[in-house]
Amino acid sequence: MDCPICGSDDIEILNSKQKSSKTKLMEEYLLRCESCGHVFKDIFSAKKPKPYRLIISEQDKSHKTTIDLSPSDELKTGEILLSEFGQVEVTSIEVNDKRVNKSKIEDIDTIWATSVEIPARIGFSVDLHGEVDSYKLDLDRDFEIAPGDVVKIDKHIVKVHVIKTQDRKLTSGFAKAGVIKRVYSKPVKFNNFDYDLTKDIFKKTS
Repeated sequence: MDCPICGSDDIEILNSKQKSSKTKLMEEYLLRCESCGHVFKDIFSAKKPKPYRLIISEQDKSHKTTIDLSPSDELKTGEILLSEFGQVEVTSIEVNDKRVNKSKIEDIDTIWATSVEIPARIGFSVDLHGEVDSYKLDLDRDFEIAPGDVVKIDKHIVKVHVIKTQDRKLTSGFAKAGVIKRVYSKPVKFNNFDYDLTKDIFKKTS
């Protein structure tokens, strides 16, 4: 909001008052411009919250529920919502049978999300020149893995070559476990390693 006199956005809220109707919530603000001292009122209105379908992935299971959101707002992938199962991160939005990255909430059919209150479960593959040892790991969501890392996992010491995230493949940089789908690696003839993931193995899948 900007001052109607000088255009400054340095605004102090002096008071607020909420009104509601059957379909809308209205907030009336008494404001003062810190730049020129002008006092003025402004009204913001939004549609009342409605329940929207929410599917939460929690590693190998999912929960179907609803979440109350204002139809007037916009939702984007990556945003954090507070559901009855705790905090979740929006991973996809379904509108008219299509997956989109953002949408006005009133157009949304289903919100897909993943819990951010449990460890991230990622895949980790070791290429053994024709055969592959594959693992599922449970890691802290903020744990960082980078191409070039030398890692001990089970009986292998490997170098990370490629990281597949939710929307791209990385051969440089780094990614946090919360967005990683799978890590691809190859054995190296080193005795030293950057870190050991053996304790984080949930299960060996092949």
